Amino acid sequence: MKLIERYIFRRAFGIFIGALLSVLAIVWMTQALTRINLVTDSGQSAAAFLELATLMLPSVVPEVIPFAVAIAAAHTLSSMNVDSELSVIGASGASRSAIYRPILVLALLACVTSFVFANVIDPATKTRFRELLANAHGDLLSTFIQEGSFRKVEDGLYVQIGERLPSGRLGELVVIDSRADDLDLIYYAREGSVVSGDQGSTLLMSDGEVHRRDAAGEVSVVRFTSYAFDLSQFSAATGQITYFAKDRSLAFLLNPDTTDRVYQQTPQAFRAELHKRFTDWLYGLVFALVALAVAGDARSHREARVHPLITALLISLLIRWAGYFVVGKAQSSAAWIPVIYLVIAAGVLLPVWFMATNRTMELPTRRTEQLATIFEKARARLSYAAARSRALVGAGPAKT
Repeated sequence: MKLIERYIFRRAFGIFIGALLSVLAIVWMTQALTRINLVTDSGQSAAAFLELATLMLPSVVPEVIPFAVAIAAAHTLSSMNVDSELSVIGASGASRSAIYRPILVLALLACVTSFVFANVIDPATKTRFRELLANAHGDLLSTFIQEGSFRKVEDGLYVQIGERLPSGRLGELVVIDSRADDLDLIYYAREGSVVSGDQGSTLLMSDGEVHRRDAAGEVSVVRFTSYAFDLSQFSAATGQITYFAKDRSLAFLLNPDTTDRVYQQTPQAFRAELHKRFTDWLYGLVFALVALAVAGDARSHREARVHPLITALLISLLIRWAGYFVVGKAQSSAAWIPVIYLVIAAGVLLPVWFMATNRTMELPTRRTEQLATIFEKARARLSYAAARSRALVGAGPAKT
């Protein structure tokens, strides 16, 4: 790289790292808080909680990286434009490739990182994550469910323990199982206990009844003397943890095991996930091109109606939304799979066309003016509120 290219790359890379770490910290905190009840209720240690929370990060990194690239590129170039550095570079006779090359190098590095995380690191961490989650669920049932209150074990499965008997058994046990779409089961038992054996843990209930309601709304009641409740759907002790398409490695998606229960139920979801893995890592390059098309040329301050960073992010969000939408459709229909690649192709070719024709990529004039009006009204209201607050503080308490 030339000196000016190293300068641009260094500035963009610093902003990229800052944006990436900031967003990851926020996402990590929000995701960790959603799991804290499960970990604390199941009696897990602080180390287990930190491990569980940290294992969520690799799945977030590939989603955040493209937006960090867009923020870094747009902010760097718009700042250089404000400081007239882009005008100086153009006046010196340097080609536009001196501006484009460092941003594209950053984008390619981000793409490679995203690919490694999505196809190597993330599947491994998700496997460990499901093991920890299943262990926590098993402990939750056997020891740490609070008496007298319903606790959610997983989506569609709730457990209540009326009391704990001195012998270690569970009294007045209620289990609600609505995990199946067309079947609701409610178990009532006078007593119950969790028994661990070589084949795993089993919830044994005695002296109770099962209320069963099918899709037609018909209800049947069956009394039982003893009943063994299957915990295989969520207990790791049985060794039957359920792995979905997003949890599988790239090698598995390329050559799936046709005997896998989840694959047999939703084979199209695995195909859609494979093509998603082939394309998602390219969004870093797409968003970098969008930022270059939006802020890559010197512009007068009067030309910009909305800050280039906002424009780049809005266009990037629109492209990413289109990608999510298409992948969702492809999970149920193979006809949508080619559209996944069309979204990426359009995301690359559109900004390239803007740059090749010396046009500035921006939102439609009408929408831009509406946004500018909204921002101006919000700024005026905030200024008025701040001035009002200062006036009230300066006036002090009323004299009597």
